[in-house]
Parts: sequence; C-alpha cells; structure tokens
Amino acid sequence: MSTTKYDYDVIVIGAGPAGYFAAVRSAQLGMKTACIDKKTGSQSEQRLGGAYVNAGCISAIALLESANLFKQFKTISPEHGITATDLKIDITCMQQRKDDIISSLNQQIAQIFIDNNVESISAQATLINPHRIEITPPNGGIPQVITADKVILAAGSSSVNLAIAKIDNQYIIDTKHALSITTVPKKLGIIGAGVIGLELACIWNSLGSEVVLLEAQEPFMHIADDDIAVEALALYQQQGLDIRIGARVISTEIKDEQVFVVYEDAQGTHSCQFDQLIVASGRKPNTEHLIADSADLLLDEEGFVHVDENCCTTLPGVYAIGDLILSGPMLAHKGIEEGVFAAEHIIGQHSPINYNTIPNVIYTQPEIAWVGQTEQALRAIGEPIKISQFSFDSNTRAKITGHTTGRVKMIIHAETEVILGVHIISAIASELIAEAVLAMEFSATAEDLARTIHAHPTHSESLHECALSLNSRSLHSPL
Repeated sequence: MSTTKYDYDVIVIGAGPAGYFAAVRSAQLGMKTACIDKKTGSQSEQRLGGAYVNAGCISAIALLESANLFKQFKTISPEHGITATDLKIDITCMQQRKDDIISSLNQQIAQIFIDNNVESISAQATLINPHRIEITPPNGGIPQVITADKVILAAGSSSVNLAIAKIDNQYIIDTKHALSITTVPKKLGIIGAGVIGLELACIWNSLGSEVVLLEAQEPFMHIADDDIAVEALALYQQQGLDIRIGARVISTEIKDEQVFVVYEDAQGTHSCQFDQLIVASGRKPNTEHLIADSADLLLDEEGFVHVDENCCTTLPGVYAIGDLILSGPMLAHKGIEEGVFAAEHIIGQHSPINYNTIPNVIYTQPEIAWVGQTEQALRAIGEPIKISQFSFDSNTRAKITGHTTGRVKMIIHAETEVILGVHIISAIASELIAEAVLAMEFSATAEDLARTIHAHPTHSESLHECALSLNSRSLHSPL
C-alpha cells in the first residue's frame, strides 16, 4: 500500500454483488474501506445489493417461486390426491413477499458492512483520477471529493432502451418495473427472449397472461447447447409461451390503452397488440456518469472498461469488475469472484479466476443450467468428443416429484475423458450444476464421476448415470 495519506485504502463504487463482496473482502484484509452506492429507498434509506437484489434476479426468482406454486396447485396437486378449489391470485401480497425478501437482504448486507467495518456512503460517485472520487448526495447536495489509494469500479449494468419502444412504465415497461406489476396483463408482449425475457415470460404466463416473445436473433437461446435449446423451446411452447424467433420489432404505438407492435421476420411484416409490452433487449455497463473525462480511462465503443487478466484498468491502482467488463458473462457469481479477486490482488494475493467453469443458469420452469463448452463450439474447433445424455423420466426421484421433463447432457474429451461441458434442463438444474462445476474445477474425468457414490433416490443420480452411459454402463436407462 502507498505511504501517501488518503481518506481510505480502498473505495469501491457500486454495492451490487461484485461491489459489496469486494468491499467486505478488502476490509477483512485489513484495509480501510468505503463502498459508495446511489440506490435509495422510499424513505431515502440505502438499499444495498444493486440491481441484482433490488430490481433483478432476486425479484424474478421470488416471483417465480410464487407463480410456480400457483401453477403446481392447478396442475400437479390432483395427482397427489390434493384438490384445491376457487384458487385466487393476490398479486399485491405476492409483490409484498418479494419486497420483504429484498428488504431483508438489504438489511443483511448493511449488517455485514457494519460487522466488517465497511463504511457505506449513499451518493453518486464519479472517478476524477486514480485517487480522487467526487461524490454527490442523492438529494442533490453539494459535491465533495474523497480519496483512496486503490479504487474498485463495480457500478454494474442497466437495461438497454430502444428508440422504437420508448419506456413510459405504464404500457411500455422496462424489466425493473416488469417485476412490480400489480395486475396480471391479459396479453403481454416481451421484446427479447434472452434470460431476462424468458424468466419474466414464465412468471406472468404461470399467473395467467397470454405471453408473446419477439426475439430478433436466431437460433433460439443461441448461448446454450443446441440440444438443450431445442428441448427448452418445445417445453416453453407446451406451457403456452408464443416465442417468435427472427422477429425484429420496427415500431410501437400506444393507442386506446393498447400497445400496437409491428415486426418483421422471414415471412414479412406483421402486427400485434398487447395490454403491456416489456422491453428486455439486454443490458449495458453503467459507465455513463461513472468516469470523468479527466480520468482518461479507456473504454470500448459499448462502454465496457478495458482490463487486463488481473481486472486492472488502464489507470494504475484502479480495478473494474462485474458487469463493467467483458471477461465472462454478466452474472452475479462471476462478479462476486472478481470482487474477491481484486481485493486480494491489492495486497499481493493471486488466485486466478477460472472463467471456463462459471455456471450459467436460467431460472425458468424447468430451469436450464450449464458449465463449460457446448457441443457446437467443440465441433467447430474440431475437438474429439464423446457425448452422453440421460433423461429425467428414467430418474426415480424425478418420478416421485413429478418433474420428469428434461435431461443431462455430458460432453467429454474422446481421448482423456476429461469433462468439457455439462448441460442440464430440469426442475432443479441450478442446484445440480454445482456437482459438474466442482468436477470440472478439479479436471475430473467421466470415470471419476461414474465411480462417485450418489445417494438413491436423488436427482443428482442423473449426472452419475450420464457418466456411466459414456461407456454403456447406465443402470437406470432403458435400452
């Protein structure tokens, strides 16, 4: 650390997952640390956790849990001899439960800051130079400058707006407000069938909305393995989602309390109308007001911060992590690891992040999760591979729970049998993928997994069976 006197050893800008983990780890390592975040609640209380906690994934998963429970009562309960009549949805109560979860997490993070002596500052922060940060109070008070030896930029990302679909958050709404709707739209349109769009679609479809997704890119779910994407599309369509691929929206108009949308696809120009339209067309890094021109920090044309393999920017002593950088996907757990890494790097510890074993999850029903490479990517580079797949309709626990849709797909190197990728679509894929991540982190082979004893009956046996199947040794798959 420098011998120059600064207000803090480390200042972290942003209190999302990447930022608050960076701040806590910095403090744990003995550095005087402050974390600056501009988010405030209705009574000007600080709402730590970033968009992820306050207006993103946590909100979506909380609402999905409620929506899935409602759907389960309608579709699965009769098989168990449980009959529920006159089922009703109280959206206000559902939203209040979600808000209570968020408030609890806000308080939890605030307490973690207190326990670890992290100073929390509620303000808009702008980097002036490698050691100086201008902070402006949320109420527009007088700006002041604070200093630090090291700075970690972790301001996160926000929704991309479209000129053809201007947000008014009444009829055309962004993803944040889509998680706070208080009535179920009869017909709901969503621009974008990516992760966020699909999760929102599953929430409101399960609660009774007729949902149409307009996705410009082809093929469907191009970031996932092709086999999993094909099965997911079929399952979503069976649930009633109307997913239109290669559909590029060219105009929107609000008229007579309806949103009229015109889009183009390979068959020509089409129009449709909705009660509400959600814009879920991706996210952009929050660098617009984060960095002063005087800082001379290098960004790319999309606003991402340039960093090296150590998350160091072009300014000495300034790090950037999470959604601000292009390394790895925009995922909370990726940002968390970068936050810890940056804090430890400051004091000379070096524990590189393995970006090849970062799990990806889509919290729909069924869930989709994967780690490592897809089959199409490996074939494109000519990698010799072997593939096995195991269906959940052959898994005993899945039969008991009634969630028999989906599969596990495992890809290994044909010569070394090292696991190169695992792809799961199932009711609890987000939990099952952890075993695959651990196996790949330790460069395990399929034989290692095949020789690992799994409890019976469990969903996790599906990975065991998938590994056994690579050498025609599956014990549960019918021929």
